[in-house]
Amino acid sequence: MFRTERMNVSHADEILRWSYEPPYDMYNQTVDYDSKMELLNGSYTPVLTEHNTLFGYYCTGNSAKVPTESEDMLYPNGFIDKGLGMNPLYTGRGHGVEFCAFILSEIKKVEQDLPLRLTVATFNTRAIRVYEKLGFRRGDLFKKGKVEFMTMYEHKTSGRGGESV
Repeated sequence: MFRTERMNVSHADEILRWSYEPPYDMYNQTVDYDSKMELLNGSYTPVLTEHNTLFGYYCTGNSAKVPTESEDMLYPNGFIDKGLGMNPLYTGRGHGVEFCAFILSEIKKVEQDLPLRLTVATFNTRAIRVYEKLGFRRGDLFKKGKVEFMTMYEHKTSGRGGESV
């Protein structure tokens, strides 16, 4: 159902225009040059349907982290950070597991060795349920402004005597 291609200006412009209903409106982005350049920095990948509709996007690396003063403590090395956004036309409609599973498989094609980590706002219980269904475990809690966030870690057996990651 999904495919990816290189992020382009048209994708970035569409993503910047997405408008989420409260309380998810904290995910609305600022439509400006810096926000567009962030989406075009090479770490974002659009996810399209078979009908070329922009369903969402994902990012990896520093773009997937919530910047904080204690970033080194919250984001230790040894993980691939992943972030994502879903077109608001499709949120809350039962597409989360399929969409996220596709993104995980795409990231694993490139980054096979390290487990994944993500950060989610704690009020976003829909997303947390999806991530838990996909095998992520809850990690640290922290605040950025008035919003509480949580890191979540991919849970898998490392293959070295059965210890978990």
